[in-house]
Amino acid sequence: MRKTLSVQLAVLLFISTISTANAQLSKLVTPPSAFSENLSKVAQAFQNNYYQIQAEQLPSQEDMDVYKSSISLPGAQHCVIYRFHSKTDTTASWQALMYDGENYKEALKAYKNSCKMVDRCRVTLSNGTSASFSGKMEEPDANLRFSSTSYKLNTKETVYEKFYAEVELLNTGIDSWEVHVSLQSKKEDDEEK
Repeated sequence: MRKTLSVQLAVLLFISTISTANAQLSKLVTPPSAFSENLSKVAQAFQNNYYQIQAEQLPSQEDMDVYKSSISLPGAQHCVIYRFHSKTDTTASWQALMYDGENYKEALKAYKNSCKMVDRCRVTLSNGTSASFSGKMEEPDANLRFSSTSYKLNTKETVYEKFYAEVELLNTGIDSWEVHVSLQSKKEDDEEK
C-alpha cells in the first residue's frame, strides 16, 4: 500500500512539474493577449494614418507634431503618434516607450523582451485576416549608442507593403537608456538612393 501511494505521489508530482513547465514555456512563446490585441488595433489604425487612435496634442517638436495615442501596449510608459512636417511623406509613426532609465542591463532586458513579443505576435487586420512579423533580433553592442531590429509584417495587403515594427535601444545620454517599439511605413534601403 505504501509503495503504491509513493508511486502515485511521484506520478502526481511529475505531472504537476510538467504542467508548470508547459505553462511557463507557453508564457515565453506567446505574448500576452493584450499585447497582440493592442498591436492589432495600432496596425489597423495604420491604414488611416493613426487618426482614429490619436488623442490630445502634446508639445510639438521642431519637425513634427506629437499626439498621445489612445492605444497603449502593456508595460509601456506612454505611447505617441508623430506627424512629420513633410510635403513628400505624409505618413505618421506610432511609438511606445517600453523603458526609460539608467540601468543598461534592464534596458537590454526590455529590448530583448520587446523583440520577442513583436516576433511572436499575431495581429488581426481590418479585414479579419491574421498576420505576423518576421525579422531577426540584432544583438546590441554596449559600446554603441543605438541598436535597432526591424520586423516586416507578413501580409499580401498592399496598404501594409512597407509596414514595419521596429524595436530600438537608445543611449540618450550618460547612463540614460530608452527602449522604443515603433510601427511605421519604412522605405527599403535601395529606395532611398
